Amino acid sequence: FKRMKQFPSPRILATHLHYDKLPGSIFKNKAKILVIFRNPKDTAVSFFHFHNDVPDIPSYGSWDDFFRQFMKGQVSWGSYFDFAINWNKHLDDENVMFILYEDLRENLATGIKRIAEFFGFSPSGEQIQTISARSTFHVMRAKSQETHGAMGPFLFRKGEVGDWKNLFSETQNQEMDEKFKECLAGTALGTKLKYNSYCQP
Repeated sequence: FKRMKQFPSPRILATHLHYDKLPGSIFKNKAKILVIFRNPKDTAVSFFHFHNDVPDIPSYGSWDDFFRQFMKGQVSWGSYFDFAINWNKHLDDENVMFILYEDLRENLATGIKRIAEFFGFSPSGEQIQTISARSTFHVMRAKSQETHGAMGPFLFRKGEVGDWKNLFSETQNQEMDEKFKECLAGTALGTKLKYNSYCQP
């Protein structure tokens, strides 16, 4: 945090921390928080490849091994579902904005406009188009080493929606469906995640 305080203001900080692990000063100072969610099935697959591709973190012997740990919440940064349940309580907080990765994939320009307005900016249509062109997954992947150093190639793998279908077994698919139903069905965030659109065969 000492190093972060030295960043020029306004600061942009990224984190995977759960809501209750964030420093209280964030809320005291009414900092704006942009929360990006991805459907749990693609999140699991992306996280599996991240673990197995990055040399400096533990890898898993198989997808099945990873899936078991993911469903127990015994992976880095903890349970996806606990993370979602905690943030669901703050869906309507004044200084919090939620956006879906899938929505950005479908209509990047609209997402950029919403994000800009949330942070108090009013970009022109031309500016939005310029930002959109520079923010596609393929462009960011091509520049990943320039923007993220050695970690770049590991952070930008496929970026596809529905890649989970290449790894999930029928049993795993059903298990995840039940977990989602148990934890998020009927919640505001559960609705926003459009689970039936992105997580069904």
